[in-house]
Amino acid sequence: MDIILDIFHYVFIAILIGTSAAWIVLIKSMIITFQKTPVLDKFKKIEHDQPKVSIILPARNEEKFIDKCLSSLLNQDYPNYEIIAINDSSDDSTGEIIKKYAKEFPNVVSVDAKMKPEEWMGKNWACMEGYKKATGDLLLFTDSDTKHASSVISLAVSHLLSLKLDALTVIPKMLCLDPITKITLPMISIFLHTRFSALRVNDPTKNTGYFFGSFFIINKTTYDSVGTHEGVKGEIIEDGALGKKVKESGFKMRMVDGRHLIDAVWARDSSTLWNALKRLMIPLYLQNPRIAIGSSFAVLFLLFIPFTLFVYSIIFTGSEISSVILFVISAIASILIYIGGILDAVKGIGSDIKYSLFVPLGGFIVASGFFAGLIQATSKHAVSWRGRTYYMKDQIQKSINV
Repeated sequence: MDIILDIFHYVFIAILIGTSAAWIVLIKSMIITFQKTPVLDKFKKIEHDQPKVSIILPARNEEKFIDKCLSSLLNQDYPNYEIIAINDSSDDSTGEIIKKYAKEFPNVVSVDAKMKPEEWMGKNWACMEGYKKATGDLLLFTDSDTKHASSVISLAVSHLLSLKLDALTVIPKMLCLDPITKITLPMISIFLHTRFSALRVNDPTKNTGYFFGSFFIINKTTYDSVGTHEGVKGEIIEDGALGKKVKESGFKMRMVDGRHLIDAVWARDSSTLWNALKRLMIPLYLQNPRIAIGSSFAVLFLLFIPFTLFVYSIIFTGSEISSVILFVISAIASILIYIGGILDAVKGIGSDIKYSLFVPLGGFIVASGFFAGLIQATSKHAVSWRGRTYYMKDQIQKSINV
């Protein structure tokens, strides 16, 4: 019996050593990313024209947020822009708020999106409906729960033109409105900072392309060339899919840090958070089930299992060598997870460090959400997002490289 227990312990030890090594790599990658990511307002500026910018702002049931968003957009210091605000079949007062602004401000254009076709995702369709009304040479896509500093458009246009880019996306400060999201988001963000980091997106030798839906600006000709939102009409993560197409098509794109200039709401409550977690995993599963399942188990071991084994090693093991080693390695792995969570909470999200005390809970929620996404992708049940349901089984998704 002792031999069997030792075997199990050494298997766990091997797994924990691999987990610890992975966390060391992740933490190193995070530190490098934070240090070397370019910043929106730090670049070599050259003289340029001020082309017209069409801000495309889709909104569905956004009565709690869109007023602040529109106010921040109307307060921009850039002299040549229009705001195409699209009411996407809202059943709250979103449409009335948009019409009120359009009546008061001549550069706000109110659009009521037509009924969404069956094969389209809602936001994708709303963006396309807004694009049809746009008259600018540059297109700026943003979300209605986003707030912008007054210099954002000027900086984005100047950055784009000075560096002769085809597209520019800006990392916002991710706002969390409830305690569960504040606990959970750093654990998700760790992987986004590494897999879709600015260093990878900005490296022309990498095929990683990604847009933050809360803010990306793109030349109209580039947008047309990659097929507009019609080319990603069925993608549940449409911003990632569009950014991927831009990069793969050979256009010059850049990701920059703008967390001091743009605020974006990541999840509004626990229900939104849960659906967002499932939404991250579904496209990966639909593209490659084996990798999706493997990734979910990897996330489980990276974020949660070390804490479980640490508790086990305290309560249920004795003084055997294998038990002592298990205790030490599980403690090291757990500490590394805490370091990663705290680093991302402080440097990446800017949230209160006290929420990092609940890192094990955050890891468990993320892993559970990913597994729920796997189940959802294979079932006949629909994914809920922004008040709509989508049946994803047998759908093809290309928003994430595997």
